[in-house]
Amino acid sequence: MVEPFMKISSLANLGLKARNSQVGQKNVKIMEVSNKGQICVRLDPSNKKILDLTEKALGLSLPIKANTTTRKGKKTTLWLGPKEWLIITEQPENLHKKLTKMLKNHHVSVLIVTDSRTTISISGKHARDVLKKGCGLDLHPNTFGPGDCAQTAFALTQVLIHQTSETKGTKYATYHISVNRSFAEYVWAWLEDAAQEYGIEYGSN
Repeated sequence: MVEPFMKISSLANLGLKARNSQVGQKNVKIMEVSNKGQICVRLDPSNKKILDLTEKALGLSLPIKANTTTRKGKKTTLWLGPKEWLIITEQPENLHKKLTKMLKNHHVSVLIVTDSRTTISISGKHARDVLKKGCGLDLHPNTFGPGDCAQTAFALTQVLIHQTSETKGTKYATYHISVNRSFAEYVWAWLEDAAQEYGIEYGSN
């Protein structure tokens, strides 16, 4: 585990804080999500004892339906496969300890994967249009909405796309794109290029 003070963003070389000089309309907002931890959990959900212990430790239920999520407070659980989930939390170390203690002696895998991935947020009027250029997912609001997630090929690399919200009264959506750290600069550059025609705002958190 890398010490927090030693962590460097995989996008640090891009100088993102200095990029908001563009004038005119800005219909797409892109930013790095840097304050969330990630834990990968693998288990057999047909084993009720293991499932109950896991959900007790998490404080929320695991989504069993494909490509869905559950959320409570500052924790979100994303379905990755029939026996695999990704937990998003602000305190991954504490939750990891709790899970491993609760599930000791059970056939379960619990791994912190925060440092292996980068998460990029894209939102705004044309966020959906930008994503549609790079993947084959049906992102129409009637098919893919708030709380939905999917692993997919995007711009020739593998990512996890999660629609976190939709602005009330509009069709403007916010998506989080989780990508392997070594491909983060490439995906960012691709998004930036694809969004140029709509006008880009660069955010920070």
